[in-house]
Amino acid sequence: MSTPPDGLPVYRVLTGPDDAAFCQRVSEAIGLGYELHEGPAVTFNGENVIVAQALVWPALP
Repeated sequence: MSTPPDGLPVYRVLTGPDDAAFCQRVSEAIGLGYELHEGPAVTFNGENVIVAQALVWPALP
């Protein structure tokens, strides 16, 4: 597949609390064919650890 499914963009950033639901969202994107772009960004908002993970659709060779 040369483009992401369902009209999704080729570059995505997922954000949210560092919990099982966030990990599941990243896992689902990887399952669709996205690849991680670098490592995650992590911060603390005073209550929770917040994570941002960039994902990219692989380029055609």
